[in-house]
Amino acid sequence: MNNPLPFDPANLLAEISTFQNKLAAGISNLRGMTEPEYANTPREAVYREDKLTVWHFKGERPPTAKTPLLIVYALVNTAWMTDLQADRSLVRNLLAQGEDVYLIDWGYPDGADRWLTLDDYINGYLDRCVDAVRKRHDVDAINLLGICQGGAFSLCYTAIRPEKVKNLITMVTPVDFHTPDNMLSHWTRNLDVDLFVDTLGNIPAELMNWVYLTLKPVRLNQQKYVGLVDILDNPKELENFLRMERWIFDSPDQAGEAFREFIKDFYQGNKLVAGTLTIGGKPVDLGMITQPVLNIFAEQDHLVPPDASRALGRHVGTTDYTQLAFKGGHIGIYVSGRAQRDVPPAIHEWLRSRG
Repeated sequence: MNNPLPFDPANLLAEISTFQNKLAAGISNLRGMTEPEYANTPREAVYREDKLTVWHFKGERPPTAKTPLLIVYALVNTAWMTDLQADRSLVRNLLAQGEDVYLIDWGYPDGADRWLTLDDYINGYLDRCVDAVRKRHDVDAINLLGICQGGAFSLCYTAIRPEKVKNLITMVTPVDFHTPDNMLSHWTRNLDVDLFVDTLGNIPAELMNWVYLTLKPVRLNQQKYVGLVDILDNPKELENFLRMERWIFDSPDQAGEAFREFIKDFYQGNKLVAGTLTIGGKPVDLGMITQPVLNIFAEQDHLVPPDASRALGRHVGTTDYTQLAFKGGHIGIYVSGRAQRDVPPAIHEWLRSRG
């Protein structure tokens, strides 16, 4: 007899049984699981100021690079995406290539940081972090690796203090904030940021996370949790999933005044490419960046569209400018298998070829 139903009952029962088994295994796995740790590549604190810490990482062998590399991460998430887990760690892979790696951990702003400005972050904190690394190595200039908003900070810093930067690397860094495909920019361009900051003070991390998640609401709020069912019975994959969730939702609040300035000057005014940006009264002219620049962007980035990053090549003053397009997204550029295989060696080879 032909089955009048639009599905096979036997297959449906088998799927239900598989789901129940995965769910039962997942509950058991979750009960026995502690909060997943990050990679915790061996490191020591070499500089502290207020909330921030500069970490110096230790590889399995001494570095071969003569010039230290300082990673400047964004303020909107913790810097541990660069050292998420042992097999997905930009830091660990750079160390394996022979780089001498430092990282700024900005910490968690609180009410005492409400009035911190971009001048405080760039001409203050970042400058003193650079000086701390320069002093440790007795060098005039170091290499900078700026990531996302930290890349924008690094561009500003290099334009203002070019004598302290030997080579500059930017990763998934917004430069032109008014490209047509920049959804985040379209959202913020009509924001009354003065009312927003004056009302909230520091910007809550939960609100920032909600904004980022609603850029892709189905993918980031539904599909990934539906897909979670497929790995519930795999303790290793489940741990990896929870570690990523920990990083996403363990985010710092944003210092209100710096947030106000960043939205007004970068997202709304697009002053970085307009040539009208000043930080602490100091002009930021990308044409003053004459040292070698490596610009790495992700082709499927929904937070920093490729065109927003590609614009850098039209504005810097260097004749030694290199672009590297990565097939992936904003987060995949750090944690995917392809990224681990391709990006750190490319960075190291680019730096090595420039002394």
